[in-house]
Amino acid sequence: MKNRLDYVPLDECGWRLSVGLRPLDLANWLEVDDQRDEQLALKDRLLREHRETVVATRAEGDAASCELANVVVQWLGEHHPELPRGLEDDEHPIVAASRLVQEDLCVLEHSDAWRLTAACVCFPSRWLLATKIGTTLDEIHGPVPGYQDELSRPTTSVFDRLKPNRPFWRLNWTLLDHPDLHQPEAARDTVDGPTTEWYFRVERQTLRRLPNTGAIVFTIRTYVTDLSTMMSRHDDFAQNVLRALDQAPETMRAYKGWRGVADRIRAEGIA
Repeated sequence: MKNRLDYVPLDECGWRLSVGLRPLDLANWLEVDDQRDEQLALKDRLLREHRETVVATRAEGDAASCELANVVVQWLGEHHPELPRGLEDDEHPIVAASRLVQEDLCVLEHSDAWRLTAACVCFPSRWLLATKIGTTLDEIHGPVPGYQDELSRPTTSVFDRLKPNRPFWRLNWTLLDHPDLHQPEAARDTVDGPTTEWYFRVERQTLRRLPNTGAIVFTIRTYVTDLSTMMSRHDDFAQNVLRALDQAPETMRAYKGWRGVADRIRAEGIA
């Protein structure tokens, strides 16, 4: 089993708000690494102790969730036949599928608009799944500054045109002051604590359409590395993260909790 990947989604040109999709080889749809056992054990604990926080489903999402579970089992059989892939019969299919992979899983379906109809999200980055279930793409991303003006139409267009054999992936990042994968608490105005205890959190997100139901599966794989380690591993990391923090609009810095973060990094000399 391979070591975890080290994604660095920082643009050397600075901050920009974009969909940022790239074509995805279905062989690389999901990622399996040496953190698998630990993360699946954490999922199991969260599903036992905080199920109402990490699972949300609607009846209209059941068929697509069943299809997704079968697709996950098929993918594991083709690409990781050494791994268990049995589905638990007493679980909702999206939960049963989520227990097999390190990713969080979401199903979106089109009625009057694209709506979230089922999800198992054990590792949220300071948002609550219960507030998103049944809502549209625009409502899901409503808190994101600039989304409505700059990303709403292109995002909806991607969903409308997505083909089963042409999936996509993208990366998203932020800085947080805690390494936990499970962070459903509301976002804060800034990152607290010493910079030596700050973390670079990356989400690898994928989009693929299911061939039978036509639903779209949105997966989220989360990676967390302490900021000092990222700076030591990548020569241009510090300058690129500072450039992004400096150039991000004030509304985005407030939304992400980045107020004063660049100044702290410079003042404490870790960059």
